[in-house]
Amino acid sequence: MELTETDSRYSWFRLVVTMLVAVIANAGMWAIIVIMPAVEAEFGSSRANAALPYTLNMIGFALGNFAIGRALDRFGVTMSLILATLCIVAGLILAILSQSIAMLSLAQLIVGFASAVGFGPLIADISHWFVRRRGIAVALVASGNYLSGAIWPMVLAGVLADNGWRAVYVVMAVVTFAGVIPLALLLRRQTTLATRDAAHLASTLNAQSSGLSPRTLAYLLGFAGIACCVAMSMPQVHIVSLCVDLGFGPAVGAEMLALMLLGGVGSRIVSGLLADRLGGVRTLLIGSTLQCLALFLYLPAGGLVSLYVVSLVFGLSQGGIVPSYALIVREYMPAHEAGQRVGFVLMATILGMALGGWMSGQIYDWTGSYQWAFVNGIVWNGFNIAIMLWLLMRSKPRALNRAPLPA
Repeated sequence: MELTETDSRYSWFRLVVTMLVAVIANAGMWAIIVIMPAVEAEFGSSRANAALPYTLNMIGFALGNFAIGRALDRFGVTMSLILATLCIVAGLILAILSQSIAMLSLAQLIVGFASAVGFGPLIADISHWFVRRRGIAVALVASGNYLSGAIWPMVLAGVLADNGWRAVYVVMAVVTFAGVIPLALLLRRQTTLATRDAAHLASTLNAQSSGLSPRTLAYLLGFAGIACCVAMSMPQVHIVSLCVDLGFGPAVGAEMLALMLLGGVGSRIVSGLLADRLGGVRTLLIGSTLQCLALFLYLPAGGLVSLYVVSLVFGLSQGGIVPSYALIVREYMPAHEAGQRVGFVLMATILGMALGGWMSGQIYDWTGSYQWAFVNGIVWNGFNIAIMLWLLMRSKPRALNRAPLPA
C-alpha cells in the first residue's frame, strides 16, 4: 500500500505556498534587530535595555509556537494564519505609537506571539504532507524564517535610513496583511485519517525503541533547544550592534546578518537532505558540533573581512539545527499531537534565543566586550552536544515510509 496523498504534486504546491507565508509572517521578528541601534539612540537606553524589545519579541514568539501549535491541531492552519495576521498588524500599530522602551517591548511581545504562526505551526502542518521527503520539506519551510531574515533587514535598512524606525513598521503592517491572508486560503485542504494513522504507528515504534515517554523526550529536547539557541543567539542578535561598536555601521551589520541567514538557508536545505538519510538526531548532532566550532572562530575575528567570512561560516554551520528538532518530534511522537509537540520544543529553542540575546547584552554591559558572550555561547552549546550524543546512543529511529501500514 502506498500513501499517494503524501509526497504528491499537491504536497509540493502546498510547500511553495507555505514557504511564501513563512517569509512574510516571520518578518516582524527580524525588524526589531534592524531598528535596535535607532531605538537605543532615541530612548537613551543601555544596550541591555535596547535588547529588551527583542527579548520580549522572542518570548512572545516562543509562547506563540506552543499556543498556536495547539490551535493548529484543533482548528487547522488557515484559521490560525488569519487570526495571527490580524494580531501581527495590531502589534505593529502599537509599536508605531510607542513612546518608551516598555511600550515598544509590549508591542513586540504581541508581534512575536502572532508571528510564531509562520514557524512551528507551518513546520508541523507541512510534515503531515511528506513521508519520504519530510526532511527536505521541513527544512525548506524552516528556511522561510531565515529567508525572511535575509530579505527584510536589507529592504528595511533603506526605509530606516530614509524615514526612521516607525516607517519600518508601517511597511511591515501593510505587507503582512496583504500577503498572508490570501495565501492562507490556499491551505484549507487536510490530510486523510488513514495518513494520520500510519504516521502514528511509525512514531509509536520509534518511541518504544528509545525507552522514553513523549513527555520526557519533549522536556529533554526542550532543554537541548534552550542550550543550542543561547549559543546561536549571540551572533544573530548582536551582529548589528557589534558592527556599530567597531565603527562599521548598522548597514554593514545588516549585510552580515543577511549573509549569515542566507548561509543558514543553504545549511537547512543540506541538513534536510541529510535528515532524509540519517534521521533527525544525527543531523542535529552534526549541526550543533559545527555551530560550536564556528563560535570559536568569532573570538579572534575583529576586522571587516574576517567578520563577513565568519558570519557566513556560522550561517552554513547552524542552519539545520532547529528544523531537526521538528523531525525528531515527528519521528518519536504521535502525529495527532504534532502541532503542540513541535510547538513546545520550538518554543524552548526560541526561549533560548531570547535568554541568549539578553545574556549577551548583560555580559557586554559588564565587560565592555562581546568576547565573553561568545565564550558563554560555546559553553551552552556543549550541553546540547552531550544531550544529542546520549539520545543517539539510546535509540535507532525508523523511517516512516518503512513502517507497516494499518490494514
